[in-house]
Amino acid sequence: MSTIAIKSDLHELMVSWRHHLHKHPELSFKEEITSDYIASVLQSHDIEIHRGLAVTGIIATIHGKKEGQVIGLRADMDALPIQEKNNFSHKSTHEGKMHACGHDGHSTMLLGAAIYLKEHNDFSGTVHCIFQPAEEGGGGGRVMVEEGIFEKFPCQAVYGMHNWPGMAEGQFAVHDTAVMAANETLKITVTGKGGHAAMPEQCIDPIVVGAQIITALQSIVSRSVAPLKSAVISITIVDAGFVSNVIPNEMNLTGSLRYFSTEVGDEVKGKIKGIVEGISQSMGATATFKSIPNYPATINTPKHAEICANAAAMVVGKDNVHRNELPSMGSEDFSFLLNASEGAYIWIGNGLVPENSPEGGCMLHNTQYDFNDEILPIGGSYWVQLVQNILK
Repeated sequence: MSTIAIKSDLHELMVSWRHHLHKHPELSFKEEITSDYIASVLQSHDIEIHRGLAVTGIIATIHGKKEGQVIGLRADMDALPIQEKNNFSHKSTHEGKMHACGHDGHSTMLLGAAIYLKEHNDFSGTVHCIFQPAEEGGGGGRVMVEEGIFEKFPCQAVYGMHNWPGMAEGQFAVHDTAVMAANETLKITVTGKGGHAAMPEQCIDPIVVGAQIITALQSIVSRSVAPLKSAVISITIVDAGFVSNVIPNEMNLTGSLRYFSTEVGDEVKGKIKGIVEGISQSMGATATFKSIPNYPATINTPKHAEICANAAAMVVGKDNVHRNELPSMGSEDFSFLLNASEGAYIWIGNGLVPENSPEGGCMLHNTQYDFNDEILPIGGSYWVQLVQNILK
């Protein structure tokens, strides 16, 4: 049962906040307008706020009527460098920037919950509502941890939530352990010997070497990673050459590595290094390989996953809470908060995506994506129920 009623005055307010945020998207660590707007809404409801953590972050603190545990609820605020192709009235007014991942909705759901909890603080303990910048590659969660969020605002546990297109509205997914994968950037440089394209026998062609490497890398996961474990290697950028009649000296490859287990990640990186060096050496070239960590895997604490599942079930019914969904190979910087605290991260259904998706009915990071306003009170009610269940 939704605490924040659908079509209620608060729901309508939430829609207006969400549309404002969607119209004014800002990129990582530059969420000045976003942060000011969220702060103004919180202050207008007499909610205590602390600003400046990780540049634009906001911590909104709500105290219950009695002392008790302290928990954190987190929403992200930043947008993506995407040109929006929607035509509705709340489309982005910032050229080349778009809320294509629903962070406008995430912030709005937490705002609605904060205001409800402020007005109904019949609980024992304290809630820190964390409005975090720079999830989209900026590592805002990492910066918040490095700047001492849990020293300044100690929490017994921290919780996060992300909308999930393709899952029906009114449903949740809760994973006991792995939710999202670790993400590292792969960098490979192959150095050969350039020369005339008509005289390849005088050269060591780095493009041929690089092509062999790309093909060989695809055998690592299928032949070196156990079938019940997961990893993904994708080469996404190939950079070599500058004119049609010259064999270049160098080829640069950039890619992405995803995995859940650190052991699997280390094993895969060792295999990549062996392939890169072995193929290059066998063909007379030299090569370097490095992997740059971005986000660690997002791994729930099982007992907190159970707490989240129970709260979600009280909002939408047990049959609408999926417990056996496969984790995603996408990544999420809430992982940094979970590495520093116990907690859990769940998915809320944003609605099914039909074939030939209409305007707004798309998957994440799509030029025509839009957050579903109908789930705002569902997500907000989940946050409220979670607080009420934990801080009894």
